[in-house]
Amino acid sequence: MGLADPAPEELDIHDLGMRLPEGQHLRLPGRGTTYLRVAEGPPGAPTVLLIHGWLASGGLNWVRCFEPLQQHFNVIAPDMRGHARGIRSRRRFRLADCADDAAAMLRKLRTGPVIVVGYSMGGPIAQLLWKRHHELVEGMVLIATGCEFVPGNRERYALAAIASVAAGTTQVGAVASWAPAFITRRLFGMEVSRANPGAVGKWAREEMSHHSIRVVFEAVHSLATYSSKHWISDIDVPTSVIITETDRAVSPEAQLRLAMAIRDAHINRIHDGHTACINRDFGRKVTNACLDVNARLGNGS
Repeated sequence: MGLADPAPEELDIHDLGMRLPEGQHLRLPGRGTTYLRVAEGPPGAPTVLLIHGWLASGGLNWVRCFEPLQQHFNVIAPDMRGHARGIRSRRRFRLADCADDAAAMLRKLRTGPVIVVGYSMGGPIAQLLWKRHHELVEGMVLIATGCEFVPGNRERYALAAIASVAAGTTQVGAVASWAPAFITRRLFGMEVSRANPGAVGKWAREEMSHHSIRVVFEAVHSLATYSSKHWISDIDVPTSVIITETDRAVSPEAQLRLAMAIRDAHINRIHDGHTACINRDFGRKVTNACLDVNARLGNGS
């Protein structure tokens, strides 16, 4: 897989006891320049595409997964448009555009069909990648996600309207200085301050400081209006669904409805919430789900 413009040396997150593969910038003609992390697996290994959730990045969402996954797979984890160092565009954020970005990236890297793994917001993007670029997806793992994020038309339209207003009126400087510290505190369970930032906190703040605040709110609008319930049952590739049983962002019931709608989907339950991706055993669970999909494809590992 040919890449260009390597970022600085591989990042060592000592507090997590994990190493991140170095980031690479990749220009996609007609779309912009994206940013991705690549972990090479064994010779001839299949490829796993990791699609992160809202307010995350490829590094933040999947830090636990690179090492266990690359024992069996080639791993690609891009930043979605407007998130972290992902594509910058004046266009309104659309989940379909994220799926098209991913497709353009896979074609440029000549990966062939991949197992796509979507977490939270990454779930709809993975579903749309299958729908819009069927030839590029040979299997799926869907985690903490659904085929709809807001139940009921009234609630959906209300949230979409609020997000649209916020995207147009938010003072970017104020939110940019607040959001990284707040989210880092929630995700990593630590206080982050200038006096004592800590290695993980500094890294998380740095990742999130690159978010486009406009896109962050437009993404909420896209999620509020998203629904695949009329075509989700058409998915015809091996799929595993990981349900986060104590999730308060995407209800376990919505996750289960997604799993039941996909023919022959394998269901895995973990007793965790929406930030399960930060726990130490998360990488093993994602790897097991990918191996399950890979086995159903008849591939070796």
